[in-house]
Amino acid sequence: MFDNLSERLERSFKILKGEGKITEINVAETLKDVRRALLDADVNYKVAKTFTDTVKEKALGQNVLTAVKPSQLLVKIVHDELTTLMGGDTAEINLKSRPAVILMSGLQGSGKTTFSGKLALMLKNKKNRKPLLVACDVYRPAAIEQLTVLGGQIEVPVYSELESKNPVEIALHAIQEAKAKGYDTVIVDTAGRLAIDEQMMNEIAAIKQAIEPDETLFVVDAMTGQDAVNTAREFNDRLDFDGVVLTKLDGDTRGGAALSIRTVVNKPIKFIGTGEKLEAVDLFHPARMADRILGMGDIVSLVERAQEQYDEAEAKRLQKKIEKNQFDFNDFLAQIQQIKKMGNLKELASMIPGVGKAIKDIDIDDNAFKSIEAIIYSMTPKERTHPEILNNSRRQRIAKGSGTSLQEVNRLLKQFDQTRKMMKMVTGSKMGKMMGRMPKMPGMPKMK
Repeated sequence: MFDNLSERLERSFKILKGEGKITEINVAETLKDVRRALLDADVNYKVAKTFTDTVKEKALGQNVLTAVKPSQLLVKIVHDELTTLMGGDTAEINLKSRPAVILMSGLQGSGKTTFSGKLALMLKNKKNRKPLLVACDVYRPAAIEQLTVLGGQIEVPVYSELESKNPVEIALHAIQEAKAKGYDTVIVDTAGRLAIDEQMMNEIAAIKQAIEPDETLFVVDAMTGQDAVNTAREFNDRLDFDGVVLTKLDGDTRGGAALSIRTVVNKPIKFIGTGEKLEAVDLFHPARMADRILGMGDIVSLVERAQEQYDEAEAKRLQKKIEKNQFDFNDFLAQIQQIKKMGNLKELASMIPGVGKAIKDIDIDDNAFKSIEAIIYSMTPKERTHPEILNNSRRQRIAKGSGTSLQEVNRLLKQFDQTRKMMKMVTGSKMGKMMGRMPKMPGMPKMK
Protein backbone atom coordinates (compact mmCIF):
# COMPACT_ATOMS: atom_id res chain seq x y z
CA MET A 1 0.00 0.00 0.00
CA PHE A 2 1.38 3.40 -1.10
CA ASP A 3 4.90 1.94 -1.62
CA ASN A 4 5.43 3.61 -5.00
CA LEU A 5 4.00 6.92 -3.82
CA SER A 6 6.26 6.87 -0.75
CA GLU A 7 9.34 6.29 -2.92
CA ARG A 8 8.40 9.03 -5.36
CA LEU A 9 7.75 11.55 -2.59
CA GLU A 10 11.08 10.72 -0.95
CA ARG A 11 12.86 11.37 -4.26
CA SER A 12 10.97 14.65 -4.63
CA PHE A 13 12.11 15.93 -1.24
CA LYS A 14 15.74 15.17 -2.14
CA ILE A 15 15.59 18.07 -4.62
CA LEU A 16 15.58 20.44 -1.62
CA LYS A 17 18.40 18.68 0.24
CA GLY A 18 21.46 20.90 0.48
CA GLU A 19 19.43 24.04 -0.17
CA GLY A 20 19.89 26.81 2.38
CA LYS A 21 16.35 28.09 2.12
CA ILE A 22 13.03 27.58 0.38
CA THR A 23 12.66 29.69 -2.75
CA GLU A 24 9.93 29.88 -5.36
CA ILE A 25 12.22 28.15 -7.85
CA ASN A 26 13.34 25.14 -5.81
CA VAL A 27 9.96 24.55 -4.16
CA ALA A 28 8.25 24.71 -7.58
CA GLU A 29 10.62 22.05 -8.90
CA THR A 30 10.01 19.83 -5.87
CA LEU A 31 6.23 20.17 -5.99
CA LYS A 32 6.15 19.52 -9.72
CA ASP A 33 7.67 16.14 -8.94
CA VAL A 34 5.25 15.67 -6.01
CA ARG A 35 2.30 16.33 -8.35
CA ARG A 36 3.61 13.74 -10.82
CA ALA A 37 3.93 11.24 -7.96
CA LEU A 38 0.33 11.86 -6.90
CA LEU A 39 -0.97 11.50 -10.47
CA ASP A 40 0.99 8.26 -10.90
CA ALA A 41 -0.69 7.04 -7.71
CA ASP A 42 -4.03 7.61 -9.47
CA VAL A 43 -4.98 10.68 -7.44
CA ASN A 44 -7.64 12.85 -9.08
CA TYR A 45 -5.95 15.59 -11.20
CA LYS A 46 -7.86 18.50 -9.61
CA VAL A 47 -7.14 17.13 -6.13
CA ALA A 48 -3.40 16.78 -6.92
CA LYS A 49 -3.19 20.33 -8.33
CA THR A 50 -5.08 21.92 -5.43
CA PHE A 51 -2.92 19.96 -2.98
CA THR A 52 0.43 21.09 -4.46
CA ASP A 53 -0.78 24.69 -4.84
CA THR A 54 -1.73 24.76 -1.14
CA VAL A 55 1.61 23.25 -0.10
CA LYS A 56 3.51 25.78 -2.23
CA GLU A 57 1.59 28.70 -0.75
CA LYS A 58 2.27 27.53 2.81
CA ALA A 59 5.94 26.68 2.11
CA LEU A 60 6.73 30.10 0.64
CA GLY A 61 5.11 31.78 3.61
CA GLN A 62 7.35 29.98 6.13
CA ASN A 63 10.53 31.28 7.66
CA VAL A 64 12.95 28.36 7.86
CA LEU A 65 14.45 28.05 11.32
CA THR A 66 18.19 27.53 11.57
CA ALA A 67 17.65 24.12 13.18
CA VAL A 68 15.21 22.98 10.48
CA LYS A 69 16.29 22.16 6.95
CA PRO A 70 14.05 23.25 4.04
CA SER A 71 13.39 19.62 3.05
CA GLN A 72 12.29 18.82 6.62
CA LEU A 73 9.95 21.80 6.66
CA LEU A 74 8.39 20.77 3.36
CA VAL A 75 7.87 17.20 4.63
CA LYS A 76 6.05 18.66 7.66
CA ILE A 77 3.81 20.81 5.44
CA VAL A 78 3.09 17.90 3.08
CA HIS A 79 2.28 15.66 6.06
CA ASP A 80 -0.20 18.20 7.45
CA GLU A 81 -1.85 18.70 4.07
CA LEU A 82 -2.09 14.95 3.40
CA THR A 83 -3.81 14.59 6.77
CA THR A 84 -6.26 17.38 5.89
CA LEU A 85 -6.80 15.91 2.41
CA MET A 86 -7.85 12.57 3.92
CA GLY A 87 -10.24 14.14 6.40
CA GLY A 88 -8.16 15.51 9.28
CA ASP A 89 -9.81 13.89 12.29
CA THR A 90 -10.72 10.23 12.71
CA ALA A 91 -14.45 9.75 11.96
CA GLU A 92 -16.32 7.50 14.37
CA ILE A 93 -19.34 5.36 13.49
CA ASN A 94 -22.73 6.41 14.87
CA LEU A 95 -24.00 3.78 17.33
CA LYS A 96 -26.24 5.90 19.57
CA SER A 97 -29.58 4.26 18.74
CA ARG A 98 -30.81 0.94 20.17
CA PRO A 99 -30.64 -0.88 17.90
CA ALA A 100 -28.19 1.10 15.78
CA VAL A 101 -28.88 0.29 12.11
CA ILE A 102 -25.98 0.24 9.64
CA LEU A 103 -26.73 -0.01 5.92
CA MET A 104 -24.06 -1.32 3.53
CA SER A 105 -23.92 -0.19 -0.08
CA GLY A 106 -21.51 -0.71 -2.96
CA LEU A 107 -20.82 -2.55 -6.19
CA GLN A 108 -20.57 -6.31 -6.51
CA GLY A 109 -17.05 -7.53 -5.75
CA SER A 110 -16.16 -4.57 -3.54
CA GLY A 111 -15.97 -6.79 -0.45
CA LYS A 112 -19.24 -5.55 1.05
CA THR A 113 -20.43 -8.88 2.49
CA THR A 114 -17.01 -9.73 3.93
CA PHE A 115 -16.72 -6.27 5.46
CA SER A 116 -20.16 -6.69 7.06
CA GLY A 117 -18.75 -9.71 8.90
CA LYS A 118 -15.55 -7.88 9.80
CA LEU A 119 -17.48 -4.92 11.19
CA ALA A 120 -19.74 -7.21 13.23
CA LEU A 121 -16.66 -8.90 14.74
CA MET A 122 -14.99 -5.56 15.48
CA LEU A 123 -18.09 -4.15 17.19
CA LYS A 124 -18.58 -7.35 19.15
CA ASN A 125 -14.98 -7.57 20.40
CA LYS A 126 -14.02 -3.91 20.78
CA LYS A 127 -17.32 -2.18 21.56
CA ASN A 128 -19.07 -4.96 23.47
CA ARG A 129 -22.00 -4.81 21.04
CA LYS A 130 -24.51 -7.55 20.20
CA PRO A 131 -24.73 -7.37 16.39
CA LEU A 132 -27.22 -9.01 14.05
CA LEU A 133 -26.23 -9.51 10.41
CA VAL A 134 -29.02 -9.20 7.83
CA ALA A 135 -28.89 -10.87 4.40
CA CYS A 136 -30.67 -8.55 1.95
CA ASP A 137 -28.80 -9.64 -1.19
CA VAL A 138 -31.58 -11.73 -2.72
CA TYR A 139 -30.05 -11.93 -6.21
CA ARG A 140 -26.42 -13.10 -6.06
CA PRO A 141 -26.10 -16.90 -5.90
CA ALA A 142 -24.93 -18.08 -2.47
CA ALA A 143 -24.87 -14.53 -1.06
CA ILE A 144 -27.05 -15.54 1.90
CA GLU A 145 -24.94 -18.64 2.46
CA GLN A 146 -21.73 -16.57 2.39
CA LEU A 147 -23.05 -14.25 5.09
CA THR A 148 -24.32 -17.22 7.11
CA VAL A 149 -20.88 -18.85 6.99
CA LEU A 150 -19.22 -15.59 8.06
CA GLY A 151 -21.70 -15.25 10.91
CA GLY A 152 -20.90 -18.77 12.05
CA GLN A 153 -17.15 -18.06 12.04
CA ILE A 154 -17.50 -14.99 14.26
CA GLU A 155 -20.45 -16.35 16.29
CA VAL A 156 -22.84 -13.60 15.22
CA PRO A 157 -26.45 -14.50 14.22
CA VAL A 158 -27.64 -13.88 10.66
CA TYR A 159 -31.22 -12.95 9.80
CA SER A 160 -32.46 -14.13 6.40
CA GLU A 161 -35.70 -15.02 4.64
CA LEU A 162 -34.87 -17.63 2.00
CA GLU A 163 -38.26 -17.48 0.28
CA SER A 164 -38.53 -13.69 0.13
CA LYS A 165 -37.33 -11.53 -2.75
CA ASN A 166 -38.24 -8.24 -1.08
CA PRO A 167 -35.12 -6.75 0.60
CA VAL A 168 -37.10 -3.84 2.10
CA GLU A 169 -39.39 -6.21 4.02
CA ILE A 170 -36.47 -8.43 5.06
CA ALA A 171 -34.61 -5.42 6.51
CA LEU A 172 -37.71 -4.20 8.40
CA HIS A 173 -38.41 -7.68 9.79
CA ALA A 174 -34.75 -7.97 10.89
CA ILE A 175 -34.99 -4.73 12.88
CA GLN A 176 -38.13 -6.06 14.60
CA GLU A 177 -36.21 -9.27 15.37
CA ALA A 178 -33.35 -7.26 16.86
CA LYS A 179 -35.69 -5.30 19.13
CA ALA A 180 -37.44 -8.49 20.26
CA LYS A 181 -34.24 -10.40 21.03
CA GLY A 182 -32.04 -7.62 22.41
CA TYR A 183 -29.55 -7.11 19.58
CA ASP A 184 -28.19 -3.55 19.77
CA THR A 185 -26.66 -3.33 16.27
CA VAL A 186 -28.19 -4.33 12.94
CA ILE A 187 -25.84 -4.58 9.93
CA VAL A 188 -27.77 -4.79 6.65
CA ASP A 189 -25.85 -6.33 3.74
CA THR A 190 -27.44 -5.35 0.42
CA ALA A 191 -27.13 -6.49 -3.18
CA GLY A 192 -24.42 -5.11 -5.44
CA ARG A 193 -24.20 -4.99 -9.22
CA LEU A 194 -21.38 -5.25 -11.72
CA ALA A 195 -22.09 -1.65 -12.68
CA ILE A 196 -24.23 1.21 -11.48
CA ASP A 197 -27.80 0.80 -12.75
CA GLU A 198 -31.12 2.42 -12.03
CA GLN A 199 -32.74 -0.70 -10.56
CA MET A 200 -29.96 -1.12 -7.98
CA MET A 201 -30.03 2.56 -7.04
CA ASN A 202 -33.81 2.55 -6.63
CA GLU A 203 -33.67 -0.57 -4.46
CA ILE A 204 -30.94 0.64 -2.10
CA ALA A 205 -32.66 4.05 -1.85
CA ALA A 206 -35.95 2.30 -0.96
CA ILE A 207 -34.24 0.26 1.76
CA LYS A 208 -32.66 3.38 3.23
CA GLN A 209 -35.96 5.27 3.22
CA ALA A 210 -37.76 2.36 4.90
CA ILE A 211 -35.30 1.53 7.68
CA GLU A 212 -33.86 5.04 8.30
CA PRO A 213 -30.36 3.78 9.19
CA ASP A 214 -28.15 5.55 11.71
CA GLU A 215 -25.20 4.97 9.41
CA THR A 216 -25.00 4.33 5.66
CA LEU A 217 -21.58 3.12 4.54
CA PHE A 218 -20.31 2.94 0.97
CA VAL A 219 -17.88 0.03 0.51
CA VAL A 220 -15.40 0.40 -2.32
CA ASP A 221 -12.45 -1.62 -3.62
CA ALA A 222 -9.36 0.62 -3.31
CA MET A 223 -7.67 -1.25 -6.16
CA THR A 224 -10.12 0.23 -8.68
CA GLY A 225 -8.45 3.66 -8.37
CA GLN A 226 -10.31 6.59 -9.93
CA ASP A 227 -13.23 4.32 -10.83
CA ALA A 228 -13.77 4.00 -7.08
CA VAL A 229 -14.01 7.78 -6.76
CA ASN A 230 -16.47 8.07 -9.64
CA THR A 231 -18.65 5.26 -8.24
CA ALA A 232 -18.60 6.92 -4.82
CA ARG A 233 -19.84 10.16 -6.37
CA GLU A 234 -22.73 8.35 -8.07
CA PHE A 235 -23.78 6.55 -4.89
CA ASN A 236 -23.48 9.68 -2.79
CA ASP A 237 -25.70 11.66 -5.16
CA ARG A 238 -28.47 9.08 -4.66
CA LEU A 239 -27.90 7.90 -1.09
CA ASP A 240 -26.11 10.75 0.67
CA PHE A 241 -24.11 8.14 2.61
CA ASP A 242 -22.32 8.88 5.88
CA GLY A 243 -18.92 7.39 5.25
CA VAL A 244 -16.63 5.33 3.04
CA VAL A 245 -15.04 1.93 3.61
CA LEU A 246 -11.90 1.22 1.56
CA THR A 247 -11.26 -2.51 1.15
CA LYS A 248 -8.18 -4.34 -0.21
CA LEU A 249 -5.73 -1.64 0.87
CA ASP A 250 -3.26 -4.47 1.51
CA GLY A 251 -3.21 -5.27 -2.21
CA ASP A 252 -1.06 -3.84 -4.98
CA THR A 253 -2.91 -0.55 -4.97
CA ARG A 254 -1.56 2.87 -5.83
CA GLY A 255 -3.70 4.45 -3.13
CA GLY A 256 -5.19 7.26 -5.21
CA ALA A 257 -8.73 6.48 -4.06
CA ALA A 258 -7.80 7.03 -0.42
CA LEU A 259 -6.29 10.41 -1.24
CA SER A 260 -9.06 11.59 -3.60
CA ILE A 261 -12.34 10.24 -2.32
CA ARG A 262 -12.65 12.47 0.77
CA THR A 263 -12.34 15.64 -1.33
CA VAL A 264 -14.57 14.50 -4.21
CA VAL A 265 -17.58 13.33 -2.17
CA ASN A 266 -16.91 15.35 1.00
CA LYS A 267 -17.58 12.31 3.17
CA PRO A 268 -15.06 10.77 5.60
CA ILE A 269 -13.28 7.46 5.14
CA LYS A 270 -14.33 5.56 8.27
CA PHE A 271 -12.80 2.09 7.89
CA ILE A 272 -10.11 0.35 5.87
CA GLY A 273 -9.74 -3.35 5.12
CA THR A 274 -6.13 -4.45 5.52
CA GLY A 275 -6.21 -8.17 4.75
CA GLU A 276 -8.27 -11.31 4.23
CA LYS A 277 -8.59 -12.27 7.90
CA LEU A 278 -11.82 -11.27 9.60
CA GLU A 279 -9.82 -9.28 12.15
CA ALA A 280 -8.13 -7.29 9.35
CA VAL A 281 -10.13 -4.07 9.60
CA ASP A 282 -9.14 -0.74 11.16
CA LEU A 283 -10.60 2.66 11.84
CA PHE A 284 -9.17 5.10 9.32
CA HIS A 285 -6.78 7.58 10.95
CA PRO A 286 -5.75 10.29 8.42
CA ALA A 287 -2.68 11.45 10.37
CA ARG A 288 -1.38 7.90 10.81
CA MET A 289 -1.93 7.17 7.12
CA ALA A 290 0.03 10.32 6.25
CA ASP A 291 2.85 9.00 8.48
CA ARG A 292 2.90 5.74 6.53
CA ILE A 293 2.79 7.45 3.13
CA LEU A 294 5.83 9.53 4.09
CA GLY A 295 7.72 6.48 5.40
CA MET A 296 7.39 7.42 9.08
CA GLY A 297 5.73 4.16 10.12
CA ASP A 298 2.70 3.91 12.38
CA ILE A 299 3.90 2.92 15.82
CA VAL A 300 0.65 4.06 17.51
CA SER A 301 -1.45 1.56 15.55
CA LEU A 302 1.14 -1.16 16.21
CA VAL A 303 0.97 -0.58 19.98
CA GLU A 304 -2.85 -0.47 19.86
CA ARG A 305 -2.95 -3.85 18.14
CA ALA A 306 -0.58 -5.25 20.75
CA GLN A 307 -2.73 -3.87 23.56
CA GLU A 308 -5.82 -5.50 22.08
CA GLN A 309 -4.16 -8.86 22.64
CA TYR A 310 -2.96 -7.92 26.12
CA ASP A 311 -4.34 -9.94 29.02
CA GLU A 312 -3.17 -8.68 32.41
CA ALA A 313 -4.01 -11.90 34.27
CA GLU A 314 -2.13 -13.95 31.66
CA ALA A 315 0.84 -11.56 31.87
CA LYS A 316 1.06 -11.99 35.66
CA ARG A 317 0.87 -15.77 35.30
CA LEU A 318 3.68 -15.71 32.73
CA GLN A 319 5.79 -13.41 34.88
CA LYS A 320 5.69 -15.89 37.76
CA LYS A 321 6.60 -18.76 35.43
CA ILE A 322 9.52 -16.80 33.97
CA GLU A 323 10.83 -15.91 37.43
CA LYS A 324 10.87 -19.65 38.26
CA ASN A 325 12.35 -20.50 34.85
CA GLN A 326 9.18 -22.46 34.02
CA PHE A 327 8.25 -20.69 30.75
CA ASP A 328 7.42 -23.61 28.45
CA PHE A 329 6.34 -24.41 24.90
CA ASN A 330 2.65 -24.04 25.79
CA ASP A 331 3.37 -20.43 26.76
CA PHE A 332 5.52 -19.96 23.67
CA LEU A 333 2.70 -21.23 21.45
CA ALA A 334 0.21 -18.87 23.12
CA GLN A 335 2.48 -15.91 22.39
CA ILE A 336 2.70 -16.92 18.72
CA GLN A 337 -1.11 -16.99 18.53
CA GLN A 338 -1.22 -13.45 19.92
CA ILE A 339 1.18 -12.18 17.26
CA LYS A 340 -0.84 -13.88 14.50
CA LYS A 341 -4.04 -12.21 15.72
CA MET A 342 -2.42 -8.80 15.28
CA GLY A 343 -2.50 -9.14 11.49
CA ASN A 344 -0.31 -9.53 8.42
CA LEU A 345 3.36 -9.83 9.44
CA LYS A 346 4.71 -7.59 6.68
CA GLU A 347 2.13 -4.92 7.47
CA LEU A 348 3.03 -5.08 11.17
CA ALA A 349 6.75 -4.73 10.36
CA SER A 350 6.04 -1.78 8.05
CA MET A 351 4.46 0.10 10.99
CA ILE A 352 7.89 0.36 12.62
CA PRO A 353 9.52 3.65 11.52
CA GLY A 354 12.23 3.07 8.91
CA VAL A 355 11.42 -0.61 8.43
CA GLY A 356 8.79 -0.30 5.67
CA LYS A 357 11.27 0.71 3.00
CA ALA A 358 13.83 -1.87 4.11
CA ILE A 359 11.42 -4.79 3.71
CA LYS A 360 9.62 -3.51 0.61
CA ASP A 361 11.08 -6.19 -1.67
CA ILE A 362 11.26 -8.92 0.97
CA ASP A 363 8.56 -11.57 0.93
CA ILE A 364 7.44 -12.14 4.52
CA ASP A 365 5.32 -15.27 4.50
CA ASP A 366 2.25 -15.10 6.74
CA ASN A 367 2.81 -18.83 7.30
CA ALA A 368 6.22 -18.19 8.83
CA PHE A 369 5.11 -19.73 12.14
CA LYS A 370 3.70 -22.91 10.62
CA SER A 371 6.83 -25.05 10.98
CA ILE A 372 7.33 -23.85 14.57
CA GLU A 373 3.72 -24.68 15.42
CA ALA A 374 4.03 -28.08 13.73
CA ILE A 375 7.11 -28.90 15.83
CA ILE A 376 5.41 -27.86 19.08
CA TYR A 377 2.20 -29.74 18.23
CA SER A 378 4.29 -32.87 17.58
CA MET A 379 5.53 -32.82 21.18
CA THR A 380 3.76 -34.71 23.94
CA PRO A 381 2.12 -32.63 26.71
CA LYS A 382 4.99 -33.59 29.03
CA GLU A 383 7.62 -32.53 26.47
CA ARG A 384 5.99 -29.13 26.00
CA THR A 385 5.95 -28.57 29.76
CA HIS A 386 9.46 -29.96 30.35
CA PRO A 387 11.63 -29.16 27.28
CA GLU A 388 14.73 -30.38 29.15
CA ILE A 389 13.69 -34.02 28.59
CA LEU A 390 13.96 -33.67 24.80
CA ASN A 391 16.85 -36.04 24.05
CA ASN A 392 18.00 -36.98 20.55
CA SER A 393 15.50 -39.83 20.00
CA ARG A 394 12.59 -37.60 21.05
CA ARG A 395 13.81 -34.85 18.75
CA GLN A 396 14.00 -37.27 15.82
CA ARG A 397 10.43 -38.40 16.50
CA ILE A 398 9.24 -34.78 16.65
CA ALA A 399 11.01 -33.93 13.38
CA LYS A 400 9.36 -36.88 11.64
CA GLY A 401 5.93 -36.11 13.11
CA SER A 402 6.07 -32.42 12.15
CA GLY A 403 7.43 -32.94 8.65
CA THR A 404 10.55 -30.93 9.47
CA SER A 405 14.22 -31.82 9.86
CA LEU A 406 16.22 -32.62 12.97
CA GLN A 407 18.23 -29.46 12.32
CA GLU A 408 15.05 -27.33 12.42
CA VAL A 409 13.96 -28.95 15.69
CA ASN A 410 17.41 -28.38 17.24
CA ARG A 411 17.43 -24.78 16.05
CA LEU A 412 14.02 -24.08 17.60
CA LEU A 413 15.05 -25.66 20.91
CA LYS A 414 18.24 -23.60 20.98
CA GLN A 415 16.34 -20.37 20.24
CA PHE A 416 13.72 -21.24 22.84
CA ASP A 417 16.39 -21.86 25.49
CA GLN A 418 18.08 -18.54 24.69
CA THR A 419 14.73 -16.73 24.84
CA ARG A 420 13.88 -18.28 28.19
CA LYS A 421 17.25 -17.25 29.68
CA MET A 422 16.90 -13.71 28.34
CA MET A 423 13.36 -13.33 29.73
CA LYS A 424 14.44 -14.50 33.17
CA MET A 425 17.38 -12.10 33.10
CA VAL A 426 15.14 -9.18 32.07
CA THR A 427 12.60 -10.04 34.79
CA GLY A 428 15.14 -9.65 37.54
CA SER A 429 16.74 -6.48 36.21
CA LYS A 430 15.91 -2.81 36.45
CA MET A 431 15.07 -3.01 32.77
CA GLY A 432 12.29 -5.42 33.68
CA LYS A 433 10.80 -2.88 36.10
CA MET A 434 10.93 -0.21 33.43
CA MET A 435 9.28 -2.48 30.87
CA GLY A 436 6.48 -3.17 33.32
CA ARG A 437 5.29 0.38 32.73
CA MET A 438 5.27 -0.03 28.96
CA PRO A 439 2.43 -1.42 26.78
CA LYS A 440 2.81 -5.17 26.38
CA MET A 441 3.98 -6.52 23.04
CA PRO A 442 3.42 -10.15 22.02
CA GLY A 443 6.24 -12.37 23.16
CA MET A 444 7.10 -10.05 26.03
CA PRO A 445 4.92 -10.31 29.14
CA LYS A 446 4.38 -7.28 31.32
CA MET A 447 7.02 -7.01 34.02
CA LYS A 448 6.92 -5.46 37.49
